[in-house]
Amino acid sequence: MAWSVNGLINAVGDIPIVLTQYSSETTSFFERVYTVVRQVPYGRVTSYGAIAAFLGARGSARMVGWAMNAAHNLSDVPAHRVVNRLGMLTGKHHFGGTNLMQQLLESEGILVQNDQITHFNEHFWDPSHALSSEG
Repeated sequence: MAWSVNGLINAVGDIPIVLTQYSSETTSFFERVYTVVRQVPYGRVTSYGAIAAFLGARGSARMVGWAMNAAHNLSDVPAHRVVNRLGMLTGKHHFGGTNLMQQLLESEGILVQNDQITHFNEHFWDPSHALSSEG
């Protein structure tokens, strides 16, 4: 899948700020990611790579991560349920507060130690299996 990001650079004092504008193709991919993430059940987690594979974009886990980062204003997208392939809370710095992602997961009964989900395989939800019959 081809995608493009047009960066516009502004400066505030000596600090450069990059304003990112996504192409319509990228925005469409992000919406497809959000559709999957909205279906991750309470008390379960999935990975960036599992979402990418389900969407037919295997190898695009990083782009799924960008979509999750862009979802911070979407209250209906449970971004805290998306972690890396090892169950690490690699996106935690995108949540307000240092432990908010962990707190949200723990409120759903998922134990986190040292920024990693314990018993990750028991909590893992694979969209390729769970959504395959939904088409």
